[in-house]
Amino acid sequence: MNYANNILETIGNTPLVKINKLTEALPCLVLSKYETFNPGNSVKDRMALKMIEDAEADGRLKPGGTIIEGTSGNTGMGLALAAIVKGYKCIFVMADKQSKEKVDILKAVGAEVVVCPTAVEPDDPRSYYSVSKRLSTEIENSWYVNQYDNPSNAKAHYESTGPEIWQQTEGKVTHFVVGVGTGGTISGVGKYLKEQNPNVKVWGVDTYGSVFKKYHETGIFDENEIYPYVTEGIGEDILPENVDFSIIDGFTKVTDKDAAVYTQRLAKEEGMFLGNSAGAAIKGVLQLKEHFKPEDVVVVLFHDHGSRYVGKMFNDDWMREKGYIE
Repeated sequence: MNYANNILETIGNTPLVKINKLTEALPCLVLSKYETFNPGNSVKDRMALKMIEDAEADGRLKPGGTIIEGTSGNTGMGLALAAIVKGYKCIFVMADKQSKEKVDILKAVGAEVVVCPTAVEPDDPRSYYSVSKRLSTEIENSWYVNQYDNPSNAKAHYESTGPEIWQQTEGKVTHFVVGVGTGGTISGVGKYLKEQNPNVKVWGVDTYGSVFKKYHETGIFDENEIYPYVTEGIGEDILPENVDFSIIDGFTKVTDKDAAVYTQRLAKEEGMFLGNSAGAAIKGVLQLKEHFKPEDVVVVLFHDHGSRYVGKMFNDDWMREKGYIE
């Protein structure tokens, strides 16, 4: 009989799916690494499990402990699933710009959720970075995950996502494109692919209001680049240790409007019901058109599922309110 012993054994080995209509103007083959097939419906299941296993192995996470993390929702879901199977409690801290669905989904899997204001500096005591750190000092037998600086994040993608893409494309992948938040996916996958073939190009998709693109190009952390944005799951107002800029060939920035519009288009034109960062990612691929040749194989990674955004990018009233559609 062929079965998994628990839900965690179903993480990974997600399919590559060709994109057809939205990429008609491109000369090359575009394949999506379709991460919503993970049990928590996102790529973050991979690194959530890896971070927990590594913390168990070196004693940072002890039996019956409480897992504490600041999350935009998806890492929380991955951590929660692993916590259920392994017997831990979870407290997740989120910014108030995240969709209501993300908060509700985390509560549905038994996590406690603390919501903090988005529009404060990272070192403000009210920010979700600060609140997570504070809770981890106050709560006994707790472990603060810190996905931004936790090396197990990138390691998970070096060990699983990268090798899967290499095998599935039979080594023919020429470009890897992905939205960048914590940096674990782009750094882990990029490192693995470049070790197999140094000519593989690795592109990050950034958002307006985030510091990555300018920092990569100039080495300057420009606080004037930072302002609130709508796009969820990518971009940062900090430089996470998991972003290995030496692996990244370049960034392209996508507007909030384009990210939202293309999230809808993926659903309506490709049958791909995906999250907000997928809209940003496919628009990023289209913006990079001049970098692609007919023989190229471009892999774009889609992080999460559309069910997390039903009240936002898939709600025409919300879209009209933002001025994204007529």
